[in-house]
Amino acid sequence: MLPEKLSIAIVEDEKVVCKYLSRFLEKEGYEVAVFYSGKEALEILPKQTFSIVLLDLKLPDINGMKILEQVKAFSPNTEVIIITGYASIETAIEAIKKGAFHYLSKPVKLEELKSLIKKIEDKISLKEENRRLKEAIARYTFADLVGKSLKMQKIYRTIMKVAQVDCNVLIHGETGTGKELVARAIHYYSKRRENPFVPFNCGAFTEELIASELFGYEKGAFTGAFRTKIGLLEAANKGTVFLDEIGEMPLSMQVKLLRAIEGKKIMRVGGVQPIKLDIRIIAATNQDLRKLVAEGKFREDLFYRLNVVSICLPPLRERKEDIPLLIQYFLKKYNDFFGKKIKGISKKALQCLLKYPFPGNVRELENIIERAVALSEGHEITIEDLPQDISEFEIMAEGETTPFSMAEQEKQHIQRALEVTGYNKTAAAKLLGFSRTTLWRKLKKYGLL
Repeated sequence: MLPEKLSIAIVEDEKVVCKYLSRFLEKEGYEVAVFYSGKEALEILPKQTFSIVLLDLKLPDINGMKILEQVKAFSPNTEVIIITGYASIETAIEAIKKGAFHYLSKPVKLEELKSLIKKIEDKISLKEENRRLKEAIARYTFADLVGKSLKMQKIYRTIMKVAQVDCNVLIHGETGTGKELVARAIHYYSKRRENPFVPFNCGAFTEELIASELFGYEKGAFTGAFRTKIGLLEAANKGTVFLDEIGEMPLSMQVKLLRAIEGKKIMRVGGVQPIKLDIRIIAATNQDLRKLVAEGKFREDLFYRLNVVSICLPPLRERKEDIPLLIQYFLKKYNDFFGKKIKGISKKALQCLLKYPFPGNVRELENIIERAVALSEGHEITIEDLPQDISEFEIMAEGETTPFSMAEQEKQHIQRALEVTGYNKTAAAKLLGFSRTTLWRKLKKYGLL
């Protein structure tokens, strides 16, 4: 947000020029102060902050370059436009190196001056918006979760409550909504925080590998078992185990997991001695487990053991007010990673992202910002820095006269991602913010295999 009236100081010894410029600027709605000498300007400028200073380089008492240096020293955010009748490339470069915003030669063209001031206004507006967003991020960031929406604030409160109660938790949410971040937050704020947090993706392994990874095995239990391996459940003792995509776990493994939860002990593959466990289990799924229970694909008793407390994460399209905050958060993250200094995002690019449905949710937005920061050569992300399929979606959406379902939007988006990546499923999954397992399931669902 800009102040109601931008304040502009004119430092110029020619009274005719001062009158000419001040009359024009006041008519445009700016507050104007005039100084006819460098000494007069330096008496007031340190005490009163101006948004813009129009500075003549050739003054009768003090060199304009010295005034520029002092203005930038005591008021770094004040933008200085050099005005002089002694124009040269050398002096222009020197002035800009010392912090001048731009350089105009006399006689000043009012439209050119007006255009420069508009650019400064945009710069001030962007700085203010970034400052406001940074303050909001500091206020609305919770254990790497970012959001000021009422839905996210409610989730933060739930996390703090459930963290204090040592019970199992089931987290529901679409792919990319931040289920693991919620699990980590619960662990971090619990009494188990000093002990391990062990994540495991149930959809990424075969049944045999799940057994060996979760329960471990004894030396000689099977061909290739040359040494004893401690399973993840045992490694997480006194800590938290996060079981992602729990709906993908085979039924036979569900039985073993249920037995471990109820008995609070496990048996390594090929082992004969039970091992006591003290763990908290947080499970997550993007599927409807109640429906899977009804279909006989998920054990009802295990469902109730896991679903002591349920947390449902909203998709990004249902909390779009959080998108600007998330963009700023990821900008900082990837500015630091790539060594960039991108200050913000253009209004057009932001509007494009606000219209986009984000089937890959926050993870997809992060991938978009990471790509944009890596490729951008300017001080802000523009619509040209966004993936082609995102900008194409905006054009399509603007030309759309009838609404279509989220499923149809997601199908078309997946199809475009496949086309953009030359049908490379790994690359398409990364672009979409999906895991390969989730992408495969959606390809099957939409008949795109």
